[in-house]
Amino acid sequence: MKVILAVDALVPPLTGIGRYAWELASHYQTLRNNLDSMRFFFAGRWVDDPADLLAPSAERLAQRPKGRLFPTKGWRQWRMRHEMRDHVFHSPNYFLPDTVDSGVVTVHDLSVFKYPETHPAARIKHFERGFASTLSRASHLITDSEATRGEVMDYFGWSPDRITAIKLGARSEFRSRDASDVATALSSYGLIHGGYSLCVSTLEPRKRIDRLLTAYLDLPQSVRTRYPLVLAGSAGWLNDTLRAQIERGEREGWLRYLGFVNETFLPLLYSGARAFLYPSVYEGFGLPVLEAMASGVPTLTSNSSSLPEVAGGAAWLVVADDHEDLRNGIEHVLCDDAWRDAAITRGLLVSSALTWERCAQRTLEVYSRFG
Repeated sequence: MKVILAVDALVPPLTGIGRYAWELASHYQTLRNNLDSMRFFFAGRWVDDPADLLAPSAERLAQRPKGRLFPTKGWRQWRMRHEMRDHVFHSPNYFLPDTVDSGVVTVHDLSVFKYPETHPAARIKHFERGFASTLSRASHLITDSEATRGEVMDYFGWSPDRITAIKLGARSEFRSRDASDVATALSSYGLIHGGYSLCVSTLEPRKRIDRLLTAYLDLPQSVRTRYPLVLAGSAGWLNDTLRAQIERGEREGWLRYLGFVNETFLPLLYSGARAFLYPSVYEGFGLPVLEAMASGVPTLTSNSSSLPEVAGGAAWLVVADDHEDLRNGIEHVLCDDAWRDAAITRGLLVSSALTWERCAQRTLEVYSRFG
């Protein structure tokens, strides 16, 4: 079997789809001996080692090929098509390149169609321009969950046998740790093991961070004081009001906003949390929920989209837009010790079955239908 994986999403720092593309690429590297050919495609050119794309910016610039590979654009496209013959092309990021006549495409969620008001205008226009073309050429679709698979069937009228749901995985770095294992790292942020609740999320509307902050503010002061909320994630978009809420919470002392956290510290931050809170109303998968459970942290999330599927009965489910339900759920996850013990055990069991190695192997099985 000959495989081409698009790695356009490999842009540091890795988040979301970039993480998915990297895990597939890195696992495929170890499986090269089982494949007739394994190539990586980035922005119209071949890449020998995807790790080069994650090097510091100066190094990446130095690694770019000099000059034009072929004399004309038409010639380059013809040459690319020729080199792609007999390969299974997989785009892990929604779109097939124009030079690709058919291939496998991963559709992570339909939020741009279902919740367009929660996305930047440029992203919506990008989908309007190119997604229909991708669907017309795609031979098979992969989704991250059965929930999204069902949505794709309903929304685009695709038959079930042309869509496969393959769950994502949690890296081995996400695991339970004793307080002594993380004390030094946490202390650099003024945190202590078991002394804070955590939310890891981009600041964008559908994540409902605004609802989370409002509910947290309504907890008893003793709970907020004992377990301040730590919020980690990139700045996102459409969040001016939310930023004002964050600044208020920081002034009052019950909230810490860390911004984007690097992938070395992130697993330590997870494992030190008293609880993980993720009230997003819509996810194609919800990787932070899996990472929290793998870290041995009791978790709260929404009862919508793919999130109950990912939680597998281990998380406390709430209606994110119901203030009382969310507030009461947060207090329950923080304070009910009997439930917490059961949630930790169940979460570790559920997460142990979902690994990136399993995800990569199942994805290769999809390719084998066409290669």
